[in-house]
Amino acid sequence: MKNQSFIVLVSLCVITHIVRTVYEILKHKNKLVPNKLSFIIVFSNMVVLWISWIALCSADIYRLKLPDIVNYLGLFLFLIGVIIFLTALFTIKTLETYDGDLITKGIYSKIRYPMYLGFIFWLIAAPIFFGAVFSFILSLLFIGNVLFWRYLEELELDKRFPEYKVYKTKTIF
Repeated sequence: MKNQSFIVLVSLCVITHIVRTVYEILKHKNKLVPNKLSFIIVFSNMVVLWISWIALCSADIYRLKLPDIVNYLGLFLFLIGVIIFLTALFTIKTLETYDGDLITKGIYSKIRYPMYLGFIFWLIAAPIFFGAVFSFILSLLFIGNVLFWRYLEELELDKRFPEYKVYKTKTIF
């Protein structure tokens, strides 16, 4: 039964990543225009992804007993990721439907993609906290996927905002 749950959680994580990636590709190719409905779909998909990711890491059938300090480091990284993500969200106050000027204030004055960075922290931190070997390996694939989303967004921002090239030189990630 434990193996079946694990397989379901792996499948759910992979499917939610695929859904988000297809969305990003369609958006990039102008086949989909972000609106309130797409926001609800993407946000719901991401909530399922986040919940299934934590569940997967806690249910990972391939465990490594790590020293407590390493587990706590994972928890600390996870909390840092949450703080970075929420700070970014409260700075822009919207997702997917933003059509204003380039945001360069707050956390965006230092980090171009704080939400993606926070998410990457979660992807790394949860397997470390749980000592989840398979999840850690899977996190490396998922990080590649998040970096692909970032790449597509960067192409869009380069086209949309002439000042973006200068902004990139003053910020990280």
